[in-house]
Amino acid sequence: MHAIQPETYGAPRTVPVPAQRSAAPAEGFAVVDVETTGLGRSDRVISAGVYQLDADGEVTDHWYTLVNPERDPGPVWIHGLTDDLLSGAPTFPQIAEDLAERLRGRVMVAHNALFDWNMISREFSRAGLRAPVEQRLCTMVLSRDLRLPLPNGKLSTLAAYFGVQQRRAHNALDDARVLAEAFRPSLHLARQGGVPLPLQSCVAVTDLGEEEPASPARSSWTGSSYRQAKKRPPCPYPNPGRWEDGKPLVQGMRVAFTGDTATDRELLEDRAVEAGLHIAGSVSRLTSLLVTNEPGSWSGKARRARELGTPVVGEDAFLQLLREVAPHPGA
Repeated sequence: MHAIQPETYGAPRTVPVPAQRSAAPAEGFAVVDVETTGLGRSDRVISAGVYQLDADGEVTDHWYTLVNPERDPGPVWIHGLTDDLLSGAPTFPQIAEDLAERLRGRVMVAHNALFDWNMISREFSRAGLRAPVEQRLCTMVLSRDLRLPLPNGKLSTLAAYFGVQQRRAHNALDDARVLAEAFRPSLHLARQGGVPLPLQSCVAVTDLGEEEPASPARSSWTGSSYRQAKKRPPCPYPNPGRWEDGKPLVQGMRVAFTGDTATDRELLEDRAVEAGLHIAGSVSRLTSLLVTNEPGSWSGKARRARELGTPVVGEDAFLQLLREVAPHPGA
């Protein structure tokens, strides 16, 4: 493998997601993995694994549960959790306090932590509760900050780098174990090198979405999304070029999205189309803007945006920009 050079992580024009880079609390960390029925805002948690670590990254306890989503379990071929396995499991409100006890007062650590936080936070909100997590840490971002020579951001790649053996991929308990074992040396490297931990503040998610009727045909799993495919008419405006920081979006600009969002992805895309923007399925030299809450992630779109210097903004900033989209100069 080749070392990732610092310029790979060169910062495109970005409206940053607020972060706190400080020491972890004395209570330590809760390394979390959840399996879900899909990746949308109405999808549900179907299993959760938690490894509790002390402030030095040593394991002190672990916990696992199945969760009955009371709906279609989604991509069974990925997580292996069928209706039969889940029908007798407790619902999320029944396990909420047990999970809360294992998270309380700790930094939540996950691989692509924004996704796990959003799924967990929504489940607590549905139960009329708030997840007791104030900060999260994404191991994908930490690996980037440590300049680890990884070819991609997969958990299996991070595990292999530290010699951690995966036994059951997409099993919440084993994925949490693997991540805990990979996080410990990452934590030590950060402290030895004086690299601040990329701690993010956790804001409770209240946008729960509407539950869609379960149907085998309602959604499709593409590896990056689990939602109904939607054909859109072509954008009527030619591409005016890249978005420039401090200026408005212009009709015809090509906008790409990557990563999890608090607002349902399809709703974001609908609003963009209504404003006269073009939805790009990939990032190229023609892309005007990438919208992501994790600009430093290893998703294909985020990596390509860094390579090309494509402007990047977070979801909140994009919603602000959508309020005043300038008409196309040829309109």
